[in-house]
Amino acid sequence: MSGYRSLVLRENLDRRDFLKIGGAAGIGLWLGNRSLSALAQQTPAPPPRPKTNIEEAIKVPKTKYSLPGLFPGRVVEVRDAGAIKDDKAVAKVVYRMFEKGLGGLTKKSGKDSFALLFRKDDVVGIKVNPVGPGTISTHLEVVDALIDWLVAGGLRRGNIIIWDRFDYMLKDAGFTPERYPGVGIEGLQTMDEAAAMGKTQDNSRWLRSEGTHVSVDNFDQEAYYWADVEGPKDSAYLNQHVFNGKFSYFGKLLTKRLTKIINVPVFKNTGNGISMATKNLGYGAVCNTNRLHGPLFFDVNTEVMAFPALRDKLVLNITDGLRGQYEGGPDYEGKFAYWLNTLYLSTDPFALDMVCHRAIVAKRKGMGIKVNEHPKFTDYLRYAERLGLGVVDPGKIQHVLV
Repeated sequence: MSGYRSLVLRENLDRRDFLKIGGAAGIGLWLGNRSLSALAQQTPAPPPRPKTNIEEAIKVPKTKYSLPGLFPGRVVEVRDAGAIKDDKAVAKVVYRMFEKGLGGLTKKSGKDSFALLFRKDDVVGIKVNPVGPGTISTHLEVVDALIDWLVAGGLRRGNIIIWDRFDYMLKDAGFTPERYPGVGIEGLQTMDEAAAMGKTQDNSRWLRSEGTHVSVDNFDQEAYYWADVEGPKDSAYLNQHVFNGKFSYFGKLLTKRLTKIINVPVFKNTGNGISMATKNLGYGAVCNTNRLHGPLFFDVNTEVMAFPALRDKLVLNITDGLRGQYEGGPDYEGKFAYWLNTLYLSTDPFALDMVCHRAIVAKRKGMGIKVNEHPKFTDYLRYAERLGLGVVDPGKIQHVLV
C-alpha cells in the first residue's frame, strides 16, 4: 500500500477524498475528473478505443419501459426559492416541487403517475449519490418525497431499497435503517477504509482466506460489461473494486431483485463534464470501474446504461439540484457549492444530462471558470442518441420550466 500513498495529490486532499479516488491507485480517476481537459490537450494522438461488448446489449429486445422511457427528450425543471431555509432543505417545499415536476413530466396526478410507471408488486431501487455526505450528497428530503409518493401509490415500504455501490457511504450520508424504517438500505459492496488508507495490514474485513473479496457473491457473473482493459491486480485495487481483469459485473441487486429503478443523482461537475444522471448509474451499478476512466472516458456512462439491468428498469430520474457544485467535482469542494433550489425530472437520463450540462457550463462561465467546450465532453450523450437510448439534440429536447 505504501507505493500507492507515495504519489503527491492535490493540496489539502483529505481522507475521504483519498478514498473516493481509490487511494493513489485511483489517481487516474482523480485526474480524469479534475484535469482531463488539460491531459487531453497534451495527448494529440490518443490510443485506439478499447473494444467492449456493447453489441451484446443492443441485441436484447426492448420493453415499453426501456430507455429513453415513456417521455423521450422531455425534461422538467422545477425551481422554488423556498426550498432551502437556514441552509437546510424544507421537506414540505421539496415534496411540492417533486409533485409539480412529476405532473409536468407525466401530465397526470401523483396517483396516476405511479400507475403509469409502477405496479404495486414492483421492487423499486432508489439509486442515490452519497459522495460529500450532508453537503453535496442526495438530499434525504428528496428521497422522503419519493418514498411518500411510492407508498401512497400502493407500494409496500419493504419493496423499496435505497442503494449505492458502497455500503459505508450510504451510512455516512444518512441513509440508515433508523432514518428509513421498513425500507431496505443496501450497498453493492464493502470496502475497508482503514486498509485502503494503509492504516492497517489486516485485510480480513474485505478479503476471504482463499483470496477473494467478501462482496464477490453480490455481483452477477453472468451479467457484465466487458472492456478490453485490464484491472490492476494489487490488493488496494481489489479492496475497492472487488474484481480485476476485464469484466465489470452488475450487482445482483439489479439483475435478480429490482424490477424498477429511480435514479437520484446530484448537480455537480467532473472537470469540464458532469457527474449527474448517467454517471450515477454508469459507474455505480458495476464493479471494477477505475480501469475504465482513462481509455473509455464518459462512454462508460452510455454503454453500461444500454444493458437490460438498467435500460429496461430505469423509469425515472430526478437530478437533485437543491444544492449545486460548479467546480471541483465529483468530490465535494465547499467553496464551489451553492444553493440552486432546483429539481430536474425526466424518464430520459441522457436528455436530462444534456440540459444539466448546458446549465452547469453557463454557471461555470458566469463564475469566471475557463471552460473547455470541446465536443468530447458531450459525445457520450450523442452516442446514446445513436443507440436509441435518449434524445439529446437541443432542438428536439422538450425543456419545461415550472
